[in-house]
Amino acid sequence: MPASVVYEDDQCIVFMDIMPITDGHLLVVPKEHYPLVIDVPDELVMHLYKVAKMANKAIRQSDIRSEGINYFLADGVAAGQEVFHSHLHIVPRYRGDGFGLRLPKGYGKIADRAGLDAHCTIIKQNM
Repeated sequence: MPASVVYEDDQCIVFMDIMPITDGHLLVVPKEHYPLVIDVPDELVMHLYKVAKMANKAIRQSDIRSEGINYFLADGVAAGQEVFHSHLHIVPRYRGDGFGLRLPKGYGKIADRAGLDAHCTIIKQNM
């Protein structure tokens, strides 16, 4: 499939999303196949974010409208992943662009400390 490639090296490729959320929407994609981000080797994750930072800077220095940048990585079906080859979206943002995350009902309520501590313990034990 044709692609509008903005960057490529031996580990990854960066190209324009064919269904952009906003102008300048990019995908940073590892060349090797990894379905989920937890499958991607740590060194490659660091490289992908280094390349994403370069792309972020390039967008900000361009004439593409961008008051901010979102990095978006859907990891798993419940997170909205549709293509099971891990990849990072770089989305230029500006006021009124129509994109955003919908927060669940009840968001904004301060969580119970005991509940936070319990989840903290579970996650710590698995790190």
